[in-house]
Amino acid sequence: MASRKKDGSTQSFEEAMKQLDAIVAKLEEDKLPLEEMLSLYEQGTALARFCGDKLEAAEQKVRLISRQADGSVQMENFDDREEE
Repeated sequence: MASRKKDGSTQSFEEAMKQLDAIVAKLEEDKLPLEEMLSLYEQGTALARFCGDKLEAAEQKVRLISRQADGSVQMENFDDREEE
């Protein structure tokens, strides 16, 4: 589920994080009406989910390249290397 900007384009991870940081700062002020706080909370939850999905997708793409003794190159999942 991609997070969309007001103009309909997909926002980047960095943009979503900036938005999420701004929402958290507003919620921490504790001076907002309840309805606005609930709305910001919903937006923040959606942004957090979007960012989590982006991070998970990036993690799945991370590959380590290791040179074998015979000179060949092997691609490994990042998670496979952590177990060694």
